[in-house]
Amino acid sequence: MADRANSFPQNVPGRYFVDSQCIDCDLCSETARDNFARSDEGHAYVAKQPETPEEEGRCAQAFSSCPVEAIGRDDS
Repeated sequence: MADRANSFPQNVPGRYFVDSQCIDCDLCSETARDNFARSDEGHAYVAKQPETPEEEGRCAQAFSSCPVEAIGRDDS
């Protein structure tokens, strides 16, 4: 489970984030290419929080598909 305290500083503020468990598999950026990006340091991060129902759906899919649970989501 992702931990906000270990999230990357490149994440834009908002509901979704990527933490230090990321293995740079590229699944999230393939699933939600408008919202996740890959850094030069070898990890993904949230480049843009979802703004539409379609983007929310793709981000939710990336969240549930991450093989190491490095994507976090605040559900409050």
